[in-house]
Amino acid sequence: MAGGEFNINSTQQLAHIMFEKLNLPTRGKTAKKRGYSTDVRVLEELALIHEFPRLILDYRQVTKLKNTYIDAIPRLINPVTGRVHTSFNQTIAATGRLSSTDPNLQNIPIRTDEGREIRKAFIPRDDNYVLMAADYSQIELRILAHYSEDKGLIEAFRKGEDIHTRTAAEVYDVAFDRVTPEMRRAAKTANFAVIYGVSAYGLSQQTELDLTQSRDFIDTYFARYPGISKYIDDMKTFARGKGYVTTLYNRRRYLPDINSKNFSIRQFAERTAINTPIQGSAADIIKVAMLKIYDRMKKMKSRMVLQVHDELVFDVHNDELAELKLIVKDGMEKVIKLKVPLVADIGVGHNWLDCK
Repeated sequence: MAGGEFNINSTQQLAHIMFEKLNLPTRGKTAKKRGYSTDVRVLEELALIHEFPRLILDYRQVTKLKNTYIDAIPRLINPVTGRVHTSFNQTIAATGRLSSTDPNLQNIPIRTDEGREIRKAFIPRDDNYVLMAADYSQIELRILAHYSEDKGLIEAFRKGEDIHTRTAAEVYDVAFDRVTPEMRRAAKTANFAVIYGVSAYGLSQQTELDLTQSRDFIDTYFARYPGISKYIDDMKTFARGKGYVTTLYNRRRYLPDINSKNFSIRQFAERTAINTPIQGSAADIIKVAMLKIYDRMKKMKSRMVLQVHDELVFDVHNDELAELKLIVKDGMEKVIKLKVPLVADIGVGHNWLDCK
């Protein structure tokens, strides 16, 4: 396709083929002396009109999987136990989330087919055991509903509705059964992005909406969910006055830049003020759930082996599976009383991928 041999890892050679031989449009050109940009954003745009950039993206993804996981993780197997042991850090992430290092087992891919294959490598200790994964369903949006006390959001969760379909129906003003996959995708992005204080421009970059549509979407979103708009304003005001925000468990995060005269620095602090009570509370909730579950499974053969933010993974003895399912579901869902129900989805399999 390139019309000759080239070094796939050379950005200069790549740029020469794409922009001079294949005559693709030169979006994302950097300073003249540095040549053309071949970063992911540029390749993704060009992949819409030509197969060559798509193949380069595929190659980069596979190379990353190979280098980061396939080659690296087997080298970290402990010679005594024959297993991989990660280190969990309590105080690295400012939001209070646990982080994982050497290796980082919290970023094992799930979004792509190739990435998901790597999850198959994670298996129980022997044939008497299975893996069980339990993860919170949309915990951050449920915490947002609790904080914001927004009637629409609370009603949706109490009824067990699909929250992204509900949002799409509200914003596009259509019936539930008229929501298209594109509408739901935009609503899903907005639901999560709004927690991080996204701008119209930011939303346009993450969805198929243009800038005007994104602006209209956000305006309509806040009109339909006024409690969320009030929550955002209240958090900013609280942070400006106190210099910190808190989680549901009263853990503080100080924000020294919240009153900065520099707009971009202040804006980042404001986004942190909006997000920390939500993400920080989610981190607190699962840690307390872990303690409650651990207390009830101390005498069991089964073990809690991994925490990936909103998900817990267990190495479960077959004889204890039914009992542990009840313990974990109860421990995760009843850990705290919110204005909406907490829901934990549980899956079982002979490898980590099969648990989903």
